[in-house]
Amino acid sequence: MNDSAVHYWATSDGIDLAFREMGQGEPVILLHGLFSDGLVNWIKFGHAAKLAAAGRRVIMPDLRAHGLSGKPHEPNSYPPGILGRDLMELLAHLDLVEYDLGGFSLGARTVVQGVDNGLRPRRAVLGGMGLQGLVGWSGRRSFFLDAIAAFGTAKRDDPHWLAIQFMKTMKVDPLALVPLLESFEPVPAGWQASFTMPTLVLCGNEDRDNGNAGDLAAFLPNATYIEVPGTHMSSVTEPAMGDALVSFLG
Repeated sequence: MNDSAVHYWATSDGIDLAFREMGQGEPVILLHGLFSDGLVNWIKFGHAAKLAAAGRRVIMPDLRAHGLSGKPHEPNSYPPGILGRDLMELLAHLDLVEYDLGGFSLGARTVVQGVDNGLRPRRAVLGGMGLQGLVGWSGRRSFFLDAIAAFGTAKRDDPHWLAIQFMKTMKVDPLALVPLLESFEPVPAGWQASFTMPTLVLCGNEDRDNGNAGDLAAFLPNATYIEVPGTHMSSVTEPAMGDALVSFLG
């Protein structure tokens, strides 16, 4: 059940992006976290397979500058809001009108971008995300830019060490990720008013990397909060994450 098909498509600015697909039925789009990809975030640990077994068509893009997708180095390939724009163009490319939409960490931030830009999924999932990770993103952006700067020099006691090791595991392209990170802007005031759809806030019980997820759930007008075991890095490996997705989306 972990087999997935890989497809490619071209954005309006000519960048080839990839998405993986598994299962048949009502579509759900799942967006991965920073430095990761659809394979690691959703397929490797069985979450997509559980949704497919529950009768869902699971679509998992590799975001721009990640995974199998294009990784341009030019700053003009990363205007503000580019990941949200890519998401909207992918939905148009797939001709999807009725769908569910979820993301983890950077993927959750991209879901917020898309919904603020007018996307209206039937249900939404914000994983690995707290309120501070959305309204106070500049601190997280600086942390990751510092991690890239210390890519070849950080020692084990460096606070960026784990992020750097994950970047190395994923074989990321720092020359693409720097302009992507620099393009991120704070979410606009009042963004939460667009989240009228049922929304699942899903987070590890030891995960405070993006602030307090309970605060995010309380801030949204129609949210359910579920904790799974783990930290920001380990929660995506937990079977409970896939189970929670099926319970909410299946």
